[in-house]
Amino acid sequence: MSAPAMPHAKYGRFTLPFAGIGVICLIAAAALGMHDPTVAFRSYLFAYIYWFVIPMGCLGLLMLHHLVGGWWGLPIRRMAEAGTRTLPLSAILFIPVALSMNKLYSWIYDREQFTGSANEKLNFSFKLQYLTPHGFVVRAVIYFVIWIAIVALLNRFSREQDAAGGDGTKFALRMEGLAGPGIILTVFALTFAMVDWVMSLEPKWFSTIYGLLFMVIGCLTAMSFMIVVLSGIADEEPTRQAISPQSLNDMGNLMLAFTMLWAYMSFSQLLIIWAGNIKDEIPWYVSRAFGSWGALAAILIVLHFAVPFLLLLQRMVKRNMRRLRYLTMWMMFISALDVYWLIMPAFYPKGIQFAITDVLAFVGIGGLWLALFFWQYGRMPVLPLHDPRFEGALAHEHGD
Repeated sequence: MSAPAMPHAKYGRFTLPFAGIGVICLIAAAALGMHDPTVAFRSYLFAYIYWFVIPMGCLGLLMLHHLVGGWWGLPIRRMAEAGTRTLPLSAILFIPVALSMNKLYSWIYDREQFTGSANEKLNFSFKLQYLTPHGFVVRAVIYFVIWIAIVALLNRFSREQDAAGGDGTKFALRMEGLAGPGIILTVFALTFAMVDWVMSLEPKWFSTIYGLLFMVIGCLTAMSFMIVVLSGIADEEPTRQAISPQSLNDMGNLMLAFTMLWAYMSFSQLLIIWAGNIKDEIPWYVSRAFGSWGALAAILIVLHFAVPFLLLLQRMVKRNMRRLRYLTMWMMFISALDVYWLIMPAFYPKGIQFAITDVLAFVGIGGLWLALFFWQYGRMPVLPLHDPRFEGALAHEHGD
């Protein structure tokens, strides 16, 4: 690669302020939570899931890039790697969720809800065996071991490629070889994690597409976040040489694909469950389709799908960094509302009940995550070195 790729310090100054804001907000949330711990833990769960799916999305996009290649990954690969290295923080932040199980999950304190006909009892008997506090914790440990092991290997190979000092083909092949089974393991573990952590909030309800829906939300939000960060250094070297209208167009196309996939999965889940008219499944949508939750659902249909879909069809939006940045900032916000809509009706089925701890927990966890991300982002060169997939990429992209 002709352009030097030195660590970028521009975002380094944000590390301490974000960490400070995060700590202050979490302390404030904990103080308010002393009056009503149940509400505080509900807020924490919502905030945790949102900031957890972003590094999972970074991991998914990173492995997708290693599998399929493409120069769209050149300017954002270091961001994706930095995002994956925040997963140990996610593991630590999961501890309050595990400690508050008895306040969040009804299957712990209300086992009598698993009653019904003979067929229902047969189905519920498996859920009773699966949903146990011990199993909940053990499975969470297994999930994080899988994810962190994949992250450690991918980042190790990337550092070794930087230090190779020549042809880094063998390290590119190692990352490509790991990405294939890594995607399968990651999605498989994430599916079970979302069943445990979110779906079991309403233990009678189930959906086989649920875990993958969170993976799509994570990839869409992670791509949006990386484009926002990229826009801040787009005019500086060496990033400027790695960005072209075509690479921006490719990233916009990926966002369009994830937006369409989100809509397809959400509608398919609704169509199958509503047509089946099964009494254990319909209530999940009844609580989310009417009243204030129904209004939020309508907002998501328009502003999470229809508007972004139409905008991302426009090349003048995808190929312009400024316009794309504004759209991605919006997508990060609307994805937070989506996660809120998926989780909170389990606690408040009759309508939205906003709590100040919702904001404090969201900003608190987000501050800690952003602080760690920017610290990790500054630890490696902005652009990957000695990757044969990018040799001559800059000259080709810019016609040099």
